Amino acid sequence: MTDQEKQEDPQPKQSPPPKMGQENKKPPPHSSKHNPPTASQGGAARSCCLCIFIFLLLAGATALTLWLIYRPHKPRFAVVGAAIYQLNATSQPFISTSMQFTIVTRNPNRRVSIFYEKLQAYVSYKSQQITPAVDLPPLYHETKSTVAMSPVLGSGTVPASAEVVNGLMMDEAYGVVALRVVLLGKLRWKVGAIKTGKYGVYVKCDVWVGLKKGVVGQVPLLGAPPCKVDI
Repeated sequence: MTDQEKQEDPQPKQSPPPKMGQENKKPPPHSSKHNPPTASQGGAARSCCLCIFIFLLLAGATALTLWLIYRPHKPRFAVVGAAIYQLNATSQPFISTSMQFTIVTRNPNRRVSIFYEKLQAYVSYKSQQITPAVDLPPLYHETKSTVAMSPVLGSGTVPASAEVVNGLMMDEAYGVVALRVVLLGKLRWKVGAIKTGKYGVYVKCDVWVGLKKGVVGQVPLLGAPPCKVDI
């Protein structure tokens, strides 16, 4: 057999060698953390925010309407009577006091009633307390109503500064004594079956009483403007 007649054995085809940088290149794993939110998720979030906004808007409008309708006005206080049973300022540095004041309070509200709690009353002179604080019973004040109270203030002797003792002796000799009746405590507003939280109340009633040495009992009120009420 000649060389021309010899047939070459077929050789398997070889794939071309991979290019540089592509030998171990694999597609990155699929991660769900970086998926962009779908349209349905974004719409649900917007709907939730809109519902919350509408709820807050309606709640605010309702609260404003109720406040405009039921907003409470401050109660009014006035001293309408006074009696001095004892006012002895001759034994420094103590004074003996016993007095009684008739206080009238008015609730001007048509829809709001008032509960008073932990009420106390005392008398001061020249911004210094001259009677011990007296606890008053709880008071319920109905709408558009007037209530009167007549606490007896002072008992025994209390310490007092020289300014208070000398001032009381001079005023008593002159016949006019300027005193301040103070009430303080807590109140709650009531609208229907709803009660509010407790608010501090501070009432200051300035009075001028006619006083003569040796005279006890009812004394004339020479001046008693409406009391100042702070809540």
